[in-house]
Amino acid sequence: MAVRAPASQGDASAERYLFVDRNQVGNPASQADWTAKRLVWVPSERHGFEAAGLREEREDEMLVELAENGRQVLVAKDDIQKMNPPKFTKVEDMAELTCLNEASVLHNLKDRYYSGLIYTYSGLFCVVINPYKNLPIYTEQIVEMYRGKKRHEMPPHIYAISEAAYRSMLQDREDQSILCTGESGAGKTENTKKVIQYLAHVASSHKARKDHNVPVSALQPELFAPLRPTCAGRLSPLPC
Repeated sequence: MAVRAPASQGDASAERYLFVDRNQVGNPASQADWTAKRLVWVPSERHGFEAAGLREEREDEMLVELAENGRQVLVAKDDIQKMNPPKFTKVEDMAELTCLNEASVLHNLKDRYYSGLIYTYSGLFCVVINPYKNLPIYTEQIVEMYRGKKRHEMPPHIYAISEAAYRSMLQDREDQSILCTGESGAGKTENTKKVIQYLAHVASSHKARKDHNVPVSALQPELFAPLRPTCAGRLSPLPC
């Protein structure tokens, strides 16, 4: 998990869109509530999935109490999905979830998105949800934050993916690819622009060449082939 470093005044406004405030999540009271109520996820016509506490087992069904309004309903056992402990709230990499099921993945993405955190890792992939507004996380100061850092040292960001590809290109002397996929309006073009912005900044900086121990002659323009977003399917749910 990324550790928040002391920020300058200019970066402070951007940090809320990058870092999770761990003082507000995973508190002991939430853990006790999760344990006592035996919270799970059940299908919901309104929300897709909603939290509920297990009350009673009845053959192939379970009596549950909905956390939102306290109403008790019968749900088929096969429709119930496990809920992760509160310590995984707004987790940066969903591969760390104890229960990697559809409800938990969607809840984590929604929870982070509503907190202004549009980037979330899923193993080797970076899931991005279009905020449909400008965020202060693409400035030169943010580029400097990610330059030379390993992926796990910083919160999820397209710059972290770009830095990893750039570092591998320099160290391995091999071509690298960054594939931006998604449906129409998902933000493929905008994220492709951010990749180009990052690579252009670090590759054109004399300090970057020094940091990566690469001679000037090694940074040839042909190393950076045109990036093209492609269209692919949605994120597939994984069973717990």
